Amino acid sequence: MSDVEKKSETQEAAPKKQPYNLREKKEKKAAYRSLIRAELADELYDKILNIVVVQKKYKDPNYSAKDLAKELKTNTRYLSAVVNSRFGMNYSCLLNEYRIKDALHLLVDKRYMDKNVEEISAMVGFANRQSFYAAFYKNVGETPNGYRKKNQEKK
Repeated sequence: MSDVEKKSETQEAAPKKQPYNLREKKEKKAAYRSLIRAELADELYDKILNIVVVQKKYKDPNYSAKDLAKELKTNTRYLSAVVNSRFGMNYSCLLNEYRIKDALHLLVDKRYMDKNVEEISAMVGFANRQSFYAAFYKNVGETPNGYRKKNQEKK
């Protein structure tokens, strides 16, 4: 067997590396989820949507779960449990989802064509380029530049 054949054999055996250090989502069974009262969780869900989405707090890169918990007069652990049970994701994924939705519009909007990807990532609330690219790729399946180019061609 030649060195080339050995190399290709070992490459096939290695698992495919995820881009941007993304990991597969693991389903967790958390005991505290059963302690959440449905009425209170529904009330918090509405308040979270109001603060994060309507007031656009997701655009603030420094707006933490601790800040939201303080605003809602609850603790971060309970807030986290509500976000997990009602939204099906953690707090940072929730913020990133709205940031990415915003970025998708800005990347193809003619008014923002003079803005580069880093400027758009800052506009939607990402603290740095790496976290923007990782979240974008995780949610959309391609890079922000790739998305912009593909959607410019359509118009």
